[in-house]
Amino acid sequence: MEEFSLDDPTQLLEAASDFASYPGFQNDEAVKKFLDKFPLPVIISALQCKGDVPSLETTLVACLERVFNTKYGASLIPQFMSFVQVGLQAESQIVRRLACKTVSCFLENGSSDSVSAALVIDHDIYPLLLDCLVNSDELVAKASTDAIKSLAKYPEGMEVIFDANKDEATRIGNLASRCSSLGRIRVLSLIVKLFSVSTTVASTIYNSNLLSLFEAEILNANDMLATLSVLELLYELSESPHGTDFLARGTFLQLLTSTISNTSVESILRSRAIMIIGRLFSTESTFAVVEESSVKTVLNVLGERMESLKGHDTDEFETAVEALGQIGSSSYGAALLFSTSLARHLCNAAFERQGRGKQLAALHALGNIVGENRSDDRKLLNDNAEESLRFLIYEIAARSSKLTPSVLFLSILQQDPEIRLAAYRLITGLVARPWCLMEICSKQEMIRIVTDPHNDSTKNGLLSYQNAFLLYTCN
Repeated sequence: MEEFSLDDPTQLLEAASDFASYPGFQNDEAVKKFLDKFPLPVIISALQCKGDVPSLETTLVACLERVFNTKYGASLIPQFMSFVQVGLQAESQIVRRLACKTVSCFLENGSSDSVSAALVIDHDIYPLLLDCLVNSDELVAKASTDAIKSLAKYPEGMEVIFDANKDEATRIGNLASRCSSLGRIRVLSLIVKLFSVSTTVASTIYNSNLLSLFEAEILNANDMLATLSVLELLYELSESPHGTDFLARGTFLQLLTSTISNTSVESILRSRAIMIIGRLFSTESTFAVVEESSVKTVLNVLGERMESLKGHDTDEFETAVEALGQIGSSSYGAALLFSTSLARHLCNAAFERQGRGKQLAALHALGNIVGENRSDDRKLLNDNAEESLRFLIYEIAARSSKLTPSVLFLSILQQDPEIRLAAYRLITGLVARPWCLMEICSKQEMIRIVTDPHNDSTKNGLLSYQNAFLLYTCN
């Protein structure tokens, strides 16, 4: 590189700064024009011999990021794989981050065949990316994760990442066992990101028993912050396209329910476990892979926890209510809730003013359960669940000062806008039931609210209610 070095980098610094800070998109033509004046070897040489020139390193790194983020720039990377190797081992964190991003750019913008992945593997880039993951700052670790995720999209990449016969030091499971607590969390975060790549990758992770790393961290009660981080990652995993079905298998449900029922752990840990449960059972596919006895155990634990929290305005109770709303998003899950005491807990929280936060969460949860967000042909539940729903609403109205369901709902619609919006969502789902249409929505007071043009500011909620009211009235 010495033949390309610059005695005075001022001109390069100014040009690189202009290129990096250009507000618009830099296309291939702009990159070619810039590199015609300042070839990549010149820029890399200046970066390696930055000396004491202020801001030179940060400017050149920003410039190279934009260069490599184009098709043309990515096509030049194979000629500079040795630079990538050196960059991944540099003392400078921003140079490490640049090297990681360069790998991602090459894999994402380069050749679509397996040549790109093979070149990365042949230059032993993967072990260096793992080192960046666990031994660098947070930004480098994220860039390394993104690069490994890009590599996993190739069959050759999957082979080197998950090959059980390869070097012990580069096995993900072994790496986690040798790391600090922070390093292990980063490895687990990598696994979560890899899970979202494809069903094939998710299956490989599951079959490699890598999910047991999460279980081990949860069982290790010595570090509350580490346990919380793992639960956060599990929630992220449950949101991935392929995560729910795999998490619902094995011992995860048992671990989560144990955490929820454990009164000696921090409330925030129980809340995170509850959130994961809610997300796992938000789709009917989960119920297909979990035994009915396990589902009932989960619901019983939630019911017992909510009973113990009754009378306390806590975040944990609201979290449980929101989880029930997720579980009740599917018609199957909603029907299950009405077969337990959980539906009663929700109705009580929604109508008996146990606290504004609880009431708001419960009204939205009930809106999910009665089908506000389901298609018209899936709003209604089975006969037993429908009868329980009607009975609970009438029972609560009868023991209140309102006496009738219509007056009960009117009292909610007279509260603040957020509560009214949640109530509109609930009624929008309920009007699919003839008894609600006739015994609540057709009352003169309710009609007056619907037709009053000056009613309130919650126009979206009112409009959805009006549309549903008209639809089912016409039918």
